[in-house]
Amino acid sequence: MLRFETQKSPMAPCHIRQYQDSDQKSVLDLFIRGMEEHIPATFRHMLTLPRTFLLLLGVPLAMVLVSGSWLLAAMSIFFVLLLMKLLARQPWKKYVAKCLHTDMADITKSYMNARGSCFWVAESGGEVVGIVGALPVKDPPLGRKQLELFHLSVSSQHRGQGIAKALTRTILQFARDQGYSDVVLDTSMLQKGAQALYMSMGFQKTGQYFMSAFWRLVAIPTIQFKHSFPSA
Repeated sequence: MLRFETQKSPMAPCHIRQYQDSDQKSVLDLFIRGMEEHIPATFRHMLTLPRTFLLLLGVPLAMVLVSGSWLLAAMSIFFVLLLMKLLARQPWKKYVAKCLHTDMADITKSYMNARGSCFWVAESGGEVVGIVGALPVKDPPLGRKQLELFHLSVSSQHRGQGIAKALTRTILQFARDQGYSDVVLDTSMLQKGAQALYMSMGFQKTGQYFMSAFWRLVAIPTIQFKHSFPSA
């Protein structure tokens, strides 16, 4: 398969290269940390829902009516918030566990050994500070050849330097060279920065869906994006 030579990014003090087996621990650590960063945002979003307000009002009120104790009412609020925080963690932890047993279990096998796929890291000072992968879409629309972007993540200490944009540009160039019609991806509604990045690079929103009943309950859809090449 076509491979990229090491690229010097003009936008950030780093360079982008293909994944190597020696990167595994750094890549997985960055991936896990990036996913866990969404837990607080999920919790904060849950607090803004009208149903949460009703729950936080109704549960302590019910405790007062049943027991007559304002102490139990106050404690019930604490336990409701604790439960919500645990619920906010669950889907992200589940997603990480799934990936660690599927495509991220063996990155070389999943991304590097097949034609039309690849995985890149952004490296700065000998440290992996960004990652992104790409796999062919198995059942694309008739007449299209699509590449899907996965796991774009940049270390929190290295954001704002154009690294995510450079990684995305690498994916787009790879897709052009491989003859793909489109690059597609999914991202959470919570990831406002990622959405802004993709739209600034020519991606367009094509739809949204809920990945599970939990995401529907907390009103957090997954947003779908597509970047189509002019000649496609």
